[in-house]
Amino acid sequence: MARKVVSRKAKAAEAEAAEKQAAAKKKAAKKTTKRKSKKKAAAEVRMKLYWGVFSQNLKRVAVFEFDQKKEADKRATELSKGGKSPHFVQKVKEEVKPE
Repeated sequence: MARKVVSRKAKAAEAEAAEKQAAAKKKAAKKTTKRKSKKKAAAEVRMKLYWGVFSQNLKRVAVFEFDQKKEADKRATELSKGGKSPHFVQKVKEEVKPE
C-alpha cells in the first residue's frame, strides 16, 4: 500500500485557517454575552427597642415601651410570686414597619 504524500505547507495553511475560524467564533461569542444586572441594595430596616417579660420557657408574656422598665420589672415579679415559674425582663428588638 502506498502512502499519500502530504504537503507541509498545505497542512500549515489548513491549521492557520482553522485557528482564524476559532478566533472569529470566540469574538462573536464574546459580543453576544449579556450584561449582568446589578441587584438593588437592601433597604435599611429600622428597629425599635422594647422590654419584654418572658417565662422560664422563653415565651414572651408581655411587652413594654423602652421607657417603662419599672413596669416591666413589676409585671415579672408579679408573675413569679406564689411559687410559679420565674419570669424575667429582657430587651426585645422589633422591626418598625414603614407607613
